Amino acid sequence: MTTHTATSSPDLAGTRERLWAALGERDEAAAAAAVLDACDAGTPVEEILLDVIGSVQARIGREWAADRISVAQEHAATAIQERLIAALAHRTPPSRRPRPAGPGGDGTTPRRVTVACVDGEWHALPARLLAEVLRGRGFLVDYLGAHVPTPHLIAHLHQTGADVVALSSSLPVRLPTAHAAVTAVQAIGLPVIAGGAAFGPDGRYARLLGADGWAPDARAAASLLAEGPRRPAGVLAGSDRGLPHLLDQEYTLVTRTRTRLTRGVLEGLEAKVPAMAAYTGEQRERTAEDIAHIVDFLAASLYTDDAELFTGFLTWTAEVLRARGVPTGALLAALDLLSEAQRDFPRAQAHLAAGRRALIRVPDPQASGLHA
Repeated sequence: MTTHTATSSPDLAGTRERLWAALGERDEAAAAAAVLDACDAGTPVEEILLDVIGSVQARIGREWAADRISVAQEHAATAIQERLIAALAHRTPPSRRPRPAGPGGDGTTPRRVTVACVDGEWHALPARLLAEVLRGRGFLVDYLGAHVPTPHLIAHLHQTGADVVALSSSLPVRLPTAHAAVTAVQAIGLPVIAGGAAFGPDGRYARLLGADGWAPDARAAASLLAEGPRRPAGVLAGSDRGLPHLLDQEYTLVTRTRTRLTRGVLEGLEAKVPAMAAYTGEQRERTAEDIAHIVDFLAASLYTDDAELFTGFLTWTAEVLRARGVPTGALLAALDLLSEAQRDFPRAQAHLAAGRRALIRVPDPQASGLHA
C-alpha cells in the first residue's frame, strides 16, 4: 500500500511542519508531541496516520532522492515514524469503531485481514499504516510486517482463519515473488488485494498477476475490504493465469546470470569511464549495486513484458544520480554493455533500447563516472 497525498487542512499542514522539523532534529519527543497534540485536539487518528505521517514519509523519500538528506537520516526518520504509529495504535476506542461486514455479510462479524509485505520487501511502513487504518475501522488485523516468505504466510493463514490477504510491495523487482504469493494464497481459497508502488500507478501489474483487487492507497483498500474484494471481469486467479511471454525464458536467463552480468558490466565500465580508475572501494561497491539494480529491473520488465517498468526506473535513477552530479552518459554506457551481453534476446534488446531512448531525454549534470 502507498503513502498518501497531503490534504489542504491548515491544522494538518501545521502538524506536518512540526513533525518534519522534529524529524530533522531527530527529536522523537517533539515528533510524538506533534502527532499526539493533534490527536488530543480532535483530529481523527486515520487523518494523522495518512495525511501527516504518510505525507511526511513521502516527503522524506523525495528529499533523499534530491540528495538533501542522507540514507542514515532517512532511516532515522523512518524509525521514529514507525514508533509514532505504534503510539497512535490504540488511540481510537474500540467501542467507537465501525464493524465492516464479515464473511456472512451480516455486519456483525469483523472481517479478519492479514497484512503482509512480499518476500524480500523491506519497505514496511505503508503496510503498517494500512494495518492501523483497518484496525481503526473495525477490522481484525494480523500485521506480519516486512519480508514475509510465502511458505510462512501460508502457514500463518492456515493457523489463523483469515478472510482476506492484503499484500504490499514497493519495488517492482518483487513482482515475481508477489505473483508466487498471490497464487499460493488463492490456492488455499482466500482472496488477495494488492497495493504499493510495485503494482503500478493504475494497478496494472496486480491485474496481470491475477490479484482479486488493487487499491491505490489505504483508504481505498479499507473501502474495498469492507465491501469484499471481487475479481474484476476477465481477470483470472493467479493459479489459473499464464504469462505466455515467459516461455522464451529471457527472464529466467537474466535472473540466473545476474551476478555474471553485473560483474561484466562493471568491468566494461572501467574501460569506458576513465574516472573509475580513481574510485575508492566504496565507490566501486555503490557502482556495482547500481548495475545490479539495473539488471533486476530489466528482469522485472521481462517478467511483466512491459518496457515502461524498466524505462520508469531508469529515468528515476537518472534523476537521483543527477542530483548527486553523476552524468547520464555513465548509465547509457551500462545499457550498451548490457545490450551487448543480451544480443541474442530480442525482448531484452527492445527494453534496453527503450531505456536508452528515455535516458537521452534526461538533462546531464557536469560530472564524470557512474558514482561521482
